[in-house]
Amino acid sequence: MPITNKRLTGAVLTLALLSGLSAPALAQASAADIDFGDDSSEWANDGECDDPRFEGAAMAAELEDVDIARDATDCKTAFEAGEITLRAPAEATEAEAAPAPTPQREAEIDFGDDSSEWANDGECDDPRFQGSAMATTLEDADIGRDATDCRTAFEAGTITLADTGDADSDAIDFGDDSSEWANDQECDDPRFVGPGMASNPSDSDIRRDATDCRNAYEDGTITLASADAPAGSSTSTAWLAVLANRIDFGDDSGDWPKDGECDDPDFVGPGAVTDPYDANRLGDATDCRAAFIAGTVTLRAPDGTSPGGFDYGNDTSRWANDGQCDDMRFTGAGMAKKLDYDDMRADATDCRTLEEAGEISIRPVYTPDYVLGAPYDSSAIDFGDDSSTYANDNQCDDPRFEGPGVAMTLLESDRRADASDCRAAFEAGTITLRDGES
Repeated sequence: MPITNKRLTGAVLTLALLSGLSAPALAQASAADIDFGDDSSEWANDGECDDPRFEGAAMAAELEDVDIARDATDCKTAFEAGEITLRAPAEATEAEAAPAPTPQREAEIDFGDDSSEWANDGECDDPRFQGSAMATTLEDADIGRDATDCRTAFEAGTITLADTGDADSDAIDFGDDSSEWANDQECDDPRFVGPGMASNPSDSDIRRDATDCRNAYEDGTITLASADAPAGSSTSTAWLAVLANRIDFGDDSGDWPKDGECDDPDFVGPGAVTDPYDANRLGDATDCRAAFIAGTVTLRAPDGTSPGGFDYGNDTSRWANDGQCDDMRFTGAGMAKKLDYDDMRADATDCRTLEEAGEISIRPVYTPDYVLGAPYDSSAIDFGDDSSTYANDNQCDDPRFEGPGVAMTLLESDRRADASDCRAAFEAGTITLRDGES
């Protein structure tokens, strides 16, 4: 996989200054001259150096700026063994050689206040920004609510305002606010995709949630569905949203509309009921559309069978064809070290090849047959309560679980706090407990 070193040159030069060395002397630095930092990285003490200031045979395959000076033991051991060296400043990334964009002046930015749950934790949680000092998980609820962290990082040059592109919102017909869900701070118009979208948009809301969608579009949290996935949305999800706009899901006139399961017999998958009947064909649009975009159902093949078992997806991941599987639906020795939701169903060739070689296997909950074993007994699991902000949204937000029925963004604060959703998904066979969880 490519190495991500957005601020590598600055880190190396800072190291040189701190250790009293000139840049040409970096190659001759001894371990005593280097500040290796600490072992606070998620990947510390795994026998590989994850600090992108170094290079060599003992380096991890995937490097991130967040691990600078946070894998001390591994890096110091490898350095002293001659297996890694400090990178030379001349090996800075192409991004550093490109002309720097004109930065937004701080005085022009409304950083807001510190009312976020994650304020003053040393990371910027406001999704209007981007850069190495950003939190890993961002939510629209934190826009303008992490002022101190974001201002400090902005002044330090470790974040900038996110590029929202040059698209003009005036060119889009957002419609009116006649939707039942208008003005609820989420865009319900299914023509758009992105983190600012409602979880289950319906065709009936096309051009009927103007204020929410316009605000989200101008904030950069949604974009019109297209082949290019928006920031914060997986490539696969964005493409499925495009495809969904070409499918006639019908309406919600069936017997079981809006119950979190697709009852249309033309669809198959873990998000569909196990015993659909013809009367509900084209009669469960909201559920089936949401499940299709989530990837938990697909159209049944013309002969009435499932269209081919497990869906490996495509090779749209930036890490595709690198010899490692980056799809977190798999497990085994052939897996990449760092996994991201964006790569689900997006590294097909690597994952299929490694599975056929016996180096990885599909996690059981993602196999097509797992859902056929439902209902599963949930009596031994303490699901907790429904105190999560995201309770009762038909997705399990408890980080103890994995599977197609789990929300994309999981917070530790939602552990045992989404009982109804997680119990229903567990019994339906769309989630299971992660290894080591109870």
